[in-house]
Amino acid sequence: MVQSRTYDLALTTQGPTYPPSEIMNEDGDFVVIGRINRGSERNGGEPVGNGALDVHRAHGTASEWGGAIVSPDSPVPAFGTNAPYRIVRALDWRNLSDQDQRMVLCTLPVPLPTNNYAMRFAPEQANGHNMRPRPSYPLHAAPIPDLRHEDGLRRTDPITLGEWVRAKGALEVSVAPDGRSARFEMQFSGLIADSLYTIMSLRERDFDPLGPTRPGPLGIPNVMITNSHGEGSFWARLPNPFPASDTPDRNRVVNVVLLWMSYQMSYGGALGLFGLGGDVHAQLKLPAPGFSEFVTTP
Repeated sequence: MVQSRTYDLALTTQGPTYPPSEIMNEDGDFVVIGRINRGSERNGGEPVGNGALDVHRAHGTASEWGGAIVSPDSPVPAFGTNAPYRIVRALDWRNLSDQDQRMVLCTLPVPLPTNNYAMRFAPEQANGHNMRPRPSYPLHAAPIPDLRHEDGLRRTDPITLGEWVRAKGALEVSVAPDGRSARFEMQFSGLIADSLYTIMSLRERDFDPLGPTRPGPLGIPNVMITNSHGEGSFWARLPNPFPASDTPDRNRVVNVVLLWMSYQMSYGGALGLFGLGGDVHAQLKLPAPGFSEFVTTP
């Protein structure tokens, strides 16, 4: 039985495929680094949106990992399926133009556009006041509640795509000798400096169309503050995160996601108030569901 393994985390701006990204530009288009839903001509004739899903039911098998600027007018299929995005233009995040380097990154407005995922990340906190309509804000200018000038906000200049794509991270997963828990340990570089991040766990049923469960923190507290060089580290220990395949009602951890918090707040046992891209913004994760090599017990 495998007891430990190290993974390289992939750069992203995306959680599930809807909304297509958790980041927008100042034009109101999605800045997508992740799964790009394309038409059948790009995937050997297999139509997108046919219901063929991976293990955690988040992405159609016709989706390809890549980059694109995507219109918020893209069609929104039923939860659990995909449809081709309306792509404004391609985006090569590994070789950005000078203009794209300077692209200012923004939150998504609320209600979230191009969204088919109705799960609330903070069911006990998302009241009517919190969910009132909100515009898209530059990431650095999200209206942090009760902030005063004299409180000394560290980050006040725009956050650009050129800065975002520098992020790197490594994850080591180790099962305890008794097999009842696992430790997740991460090291990061190239992140947004002097910022609050949180780390979420994604489980295999969180995007189940027949009954999704609520994504949650990877341990509590799940917070990390980067230093002035954009470096940080984090660890968590979870009880029985990888139950065996024959376990009744199992819900294995299949991914972990590093989230930049535009409101610079954490929420205890919840992930955020406004949903994917409203106040939580994925920057690093595994590109596909993982951890199948591990088994833990209660």
